[in-house]
Amino acid sequence: MALAEHAVDDVQNLLTKANHDLSIVQHRLQKEFQHIYPDNANPCKLVSRIKKIQDDLSSLKEQCRELLAAKQDLIDKARITLVGNRSLLQRMQASSGLTTINDSDDLEYTNLNQIIDEWTSQVRSKTGNAMNDSDSEDINQLLFSAIVQNN
Repeated sequence: MALAEHAVDDVQNLLTKANHDLSIVQHRLQKEFQHIYPDNANPCKLVSRIKKIQDDLSSLKEQCRELLAAKQDLIDKARITLVGNRSLLQRMQASSGLTTINDSDDLEYTNLNQIIDEWTSQVRSKTGNAMNDSDSEDINQLLFSAIVQNN
């Protein structure tokens, strides 16, 4: 048993010495880099900044996906509510004998559809995807993918 403990102690001492030696090398390299390079161009600092940016980028992408999903949910709910309310209003007008407004005469309804069509057209041009009204893909996700791929 004493032999095994001695061997473990030797390995631990060797690793401790190696760790100390590596710390000295790291310190000397940092001093040399500080002397040779200005603060902005220090390769060690640049690598550290790049790693941090990469970590932040993945977090930012996820937050963008969540934001786009929430935006799409809001657009979908608003459209359902507005179209539903419009339909109810038309039925109430018809049942009370009032004249109903045609789709082409309803400026707000036309504007809503135009904005949605423009958004869909913009997404198609960014993604290069040919979509039709029956496609169930999330328009925001397609646009986000196109933006991320282009950057």
